[in-house]
Amino acid sequence: MTKTKAPAAGNKTKEEYAAVTSLSGVGPQMATKLSKLHVNTVQDVLFHLPHRYEDRTSVTDLGALLPNLSTVVIGQIDLAQVVFGRRRSLLVRISDGTGSLTIRMFYFNRSQEKSFQRGLWVKCFGEVRPGAKGYEMIHPEYRVSRDEPEGGLDSTLTPVYPTTEGVSQALWRKITDQALKQSLPRIKELVDVSCLPPEMQTAYQASSLQAAIQALHRPRTGVDLVSMQEATSDAHQRLIVEELLAHHFSLRKSRAAREHELAPVLEFTSSIGRSFLNNLGFTLTAAQQRVCHEIGADLSNSSPTMRLVQGDVGSGKTVVAAMAMLQAVSSGVQCVLMAPTELLAEQHFKTLGDWFGKLGIDVGWLASKTPAKQKRDTLERLSNGELLVAVGTHALIQPAVDYKHLGLVVIDEQHRFGVEQRLALRAKTPEGQVPHQVVMTATPIPRTLAMTFYADLDVSSIDELPPGRKVVETVVMPSETKRMEVIQRVKAACESGKQVYWVCPLIDESEALEAQAATDTEQQLSAALQGVKVGLVHGRLKPKEKETVMGQFRNGDIDLLVATTVIEVGVDVPNASLMIIENAERMGLAQLHQLRGRVGRGSEKSFCILLYQMPLSQHAKQRLKTLRETNDGFVIAEKDLEIRGAGELLGTRQTGSISFKVADLIRDQHLLPLIDGTATKLASKTPQHIDALIDRWIGSKEDYVNA
Repeated sequence: MTKTKAPAAGNKTKEEYAAVTSLSGVGPQMATKLSKLHVNTVQDVLFHLPHRYEDRTSVTDLGALLPNLSTVVIGQIDLAQVVFGRRRSLLVRISDGTGSLTIRMFYFNRSQEKSFQRGLWVKCFGEVRPGAKGYEMIHPEYRVSRDEPEGGLDSTLTPVYPTTEGVSQALWRKITDQALKQSLPRIKELVDVSCLPPEMQTAYQASSLQAAIQALHRPRTGVDLVSMQEATSDAHQRLIVEELLAHHFSLRKSRAAREHELAPVLEFTSSIGRSFLNNLGFTLTAAQQRVCHEIGADLSNSSPTMRLVQGDVGSGKTVVAAMAMLQAVSSGVQCVLMAPTELLAEQHFKTLGDWFGKLGIDVGWLASKTPAKQKRDTLERLSNGELLVAVGTHALIQPAVDYKHLGLVVIDEQHRFGVEQRLALRAKTPEGQVPHQVVMTATPIPRTLAMTFYADLDVSSIDELPPGRKVVETVVMPSETKRMEVIQRVKAACESGKQVYWVCPLIDESEALEAQAATDTEQQLSAALQGVKVGLVHGRLKPKEKETVMGQFRNGDIDLLVATTVIEVGVDVPNASLMIIENAERMGLAQLHQLRGRVGRGSEKSFCILLYQMPLSQHAKQRLKTLRETNDGFVIAEKDLEIRGAGELLGTRQTGSISFKVADLIRDQHLLPLIDGTATKLASKTPQHIDALIDRWIGSKEDYVNA
């Protein structure tokens, strides 16, 4: 979906928008990799800004090192050897008279091995981590010399750029050097300072646009590291204002464009609604009823709905989606529900099949594992309009899938989808119409974020849990000293007839991360828990194998399920009342909360034990403390946004929909109330600059924002 937009006449020069392939070192293959980051032109390179800086200007004595510190060290080689353990690695031991350090390399060649000779000196930069025999650096940047070197690696702060696989920091520095030299002088000011409030004018008066870009890409010698890391420098503040304005203008365009689009008017048949609710076996909460009414009102309009339904784990979003889909069926148009994993999609298929089956409504199923004959039949019925409801994964948007009249798209766990998928579903509607869209998330969106980046969406919140949902008690324990105690607790739970999850963050052993592998954990627990039936599920299993294990766990044939985070969504086992999460310090708040939501679904009191390894970073301490203190997903979402930032919280750094180059919603929230009024003034005084401003900061991602 990435594309280089044609520049608006009068706003851009040809040189500014030369293709990225015009830069030395960027051929067609590298250009493809850069396009994943929406870097297609030389201007895109200039506005692909460093997200942090490294101080390689000073050297730290080996005896003064601290864990998680990234620094330059100098030492003399005492020993270099290849060791063979779980993974072959090259270990280089260095010392400087104050202490020692091990350099560990998993990927090396014969030439590198030979270069580390005893008595030579090494200057290197990397992150200090605790190892088996003291501190280590894993794959640091290094230089070997015969004489003892002096000073750091660089004379000023070193920029570190957001990147993707196959694009090194060295290449970023090479191409930004070229872009700064070739195109920076031609970059134009697009924001009229007279339209800015006093709070914003200071940074604009202190630094020109060109000077600000230069300062962020190539910091001056002696510049303050704190102001650069915390984005409080004048250069940062100037660009933050411009980026926030660009995103705001893009959202304005999105909402304005939708006002001219048409969607089918969907009318609800009250008799179907009554029959559906009477057959449910439970009563909707007040929050569910409110959200159903909000969606129903949207769908009855000819303007396309774009509504985000957010609700905590277990709040009952599926039944709200079902009511919306019934409104589409009542109007004779097709509707689909798309989920990110087969596990979650199949659970929706079974749930909707049961509910809709009682009303005589057939539900189709499309996924990669759908048998060929069933798939052909489903495709034919969707194409001729006979089948009105379909549930599935990405298979719903494959080129072979045609819809007679697609009127409603429901997307679950929306932040897990790239926007390409949402655009693909829009493209499958009749010419001249777009479908209504309802997107659901169990990761509640903080109010600050919703106001700023979902300003073009209507947001509904299911902020009430159904009666009977148990609060999960969360306990935090150090793995080193409490692991055996936890294993005994698991044994007692299984012997009493309860089921247990044991979640590990990785599939394979990684010496670099020191995380417990799911495969090893399954073997260890099987040996320690004689008589307990242990199962294993992870993302590398074939879908059929995965479903077999999950089916056994659902049916009670497995007592203890060892799993990776593949079980984060889509698993509903009421008898599971205990969850252990290994290496909890390595996971984000939202993910931990999602995992915890897999227990507490039955009538029994449920527990979640978070095992962690020392040392804990400050952020890890905050996350674990928050999980222990609250079960409220909305509170957790606010805290997660504060700790990690908007891009990571929503998964948008992967999907490309909403990501900042320099701004941060929490840090810069004091500017947000000023953006709307400032944008209105700019639109009135210099409307010719709006498209250029959007293109500068969002570029080929504008389609994504509008999806």
